[in-house]
Amino acid sequence: MSDFDKKVQTLKAHHEELLSRKNEPVEWGNGIYEKYKYPIVTSEHTPLEWRYDFCEKDNPYLMQRIMMNATLNSGAIKWKGKYLIIVRVEGADRKSFFAVAESPNGIDNFRFWEEPITMPDDVVPATNIYDMRITQHEDGWIYGVFCAERHDDTCPGDLSAATATAGIARTKDLVNWERLPDLKSKSQQRNVVLHPEFVDGKYAFYTRPQDGFIETGSGGGIGWALVDDITNAVVTEEKIINARHYHTIMEVKNGEGPHPIKTDRGWLHLAHGVRACASGLRYVLYMYMTALDDPTRVIAQPGGYFLVPEGVEYIGDVMNVVFANGWIADDDSKVFIYYASSDTRMHVATSTIDRLVDYCMNTPEDGLTTSASVETIKRLIKKNRE
Repeated sequence: MSDFDKKVQTLKAHHEELLSRKNEPVEWGNGIYEKYKYPIVTSEHTPLEWRYDFCEKDNPYLMQRIMMNATLNSGAIKWKGKYLIIVRVEGADRKSFFAVAESPNGIDNFRFWEEPITMPDDVVPATNIYDMRITQHEDGWIYGVFCAERHDDTCPGDLSAATATAGIARTKDLVNWERLPDLKSKSQQRNVVLHPEFVDGKYAFYTRPQDGFIETGSGGGIGWALVDDITNAVVTEEKIINARHYHTIMEVKNGEGPHPIKTDRGWLHLAHGVRACASGLRYVLYMYMTALDDPTRVIAQPGGYFLVPEGVEYIGDVMNVVFANGWIADDDSKVFIYYASSDTRMHVATSTIDRLVDYCMNTPEDGLTTSASVETIKRLIKKNRE
C-alpha cells in the first residue's frame, strides 16, 4: 500500500469514528428539555467525497479541494422510519446549499445522503438559498420554504445590498424537487413557514415582513397570510399574530422556526427572538401556543427565552446565536428539537409534547417591566412557603 493510500485509509477511519460517535445527554438541565454532549452535524460530518479528490495523480498531497465552512439551520422530517434533517451546508465560498442527513435515532449517527439536493432555480436565479422549513402538508406534498437571496440591483455600487424572498419547492421523495414561483409579498421575507393544514380551504403561511434585507423596520413581528394557490403564492393581506416588544428577547426581530406541532391543547410554536447587545445581536429561542380552532390566536406565551447558547455553543462564525427551523414530534410524543449554534454546527435537544405544553401553559408571561417581574418571583416564593 502506498503512502497516499495509507493517508486515505487513515482519513476515512477518522471520519467514520466521528460519524459513529454515540451522543450522550447532558446532566442537570432545566427539566424542560435535554441537551446533548456533542453536536449532531458539523462541517467535518460532510462526506469526504465532497471535499477530497482521491486520485493520487491529481491530488498527491491529499488536500481538501472543496472546503465546507458550516452546517446550520436545518429543516427536519421523520421519513420512512428515519430522522432526517435538511441541512444548510455553507461552503468556504460562502454559498449555501441543502443536503439531507439521516439518523436511525435522531440524536447521533447522522450521515449525509450521497449528493446534495439539486434545487431548481426560480425565473430569476438566486445567488444564495438557505434555512429551509419542511412541511408535510395535508395536500400530499412535502414543501420546502426557504430564503432566496439576490443582489439588490437598485444599489449597483453596494456589493452588500441584497433582497430576500421566500422560495417555495415541493417533493414526494426529498430527492426530486419541483420549484414553484417565489412568494410574492409587498415586503421582503426571510422567515416564512407553511402551516401543515388548510385554513378556510387556503394555504396558510407564517411570515416575517421587513422593510429591508436586515432591518425589520415597520415589520411588527410574526405575520400570518392566507394564499389561494401555492403554485402562484401571492400575499394580499398580512396580519401580525406575535408582536415584538421593547426591552424583551424579541425587541429587534422575531420569526417562526419550524411549522407548529398540533396537540390536543393547541398548536405548539417554536420561534426565535433577537435583541441588540454590546457584542452585536443575540438570537435565542422561545415558545408560544395558539388555539386549535384559530392558529392566529395566542393562548399562551412563557416569558423570556426557551433555549440559549451555552458553553461552546456561544462560539462560532456568528457569536451568541441559536436558531431552529426544524423539529420532529414522534409517535410516542417525544420531540426532537434541532438547532444551530453560532451559525456553525447543528445540535439536538429532546423533550415531550406534554412537557412543552406544560411549559407553555404554566410558565408566567413577561410582564414587560421590572416591577412586574419582581412580583412574579415573589408569588412563586410565597407559593413555595405555603
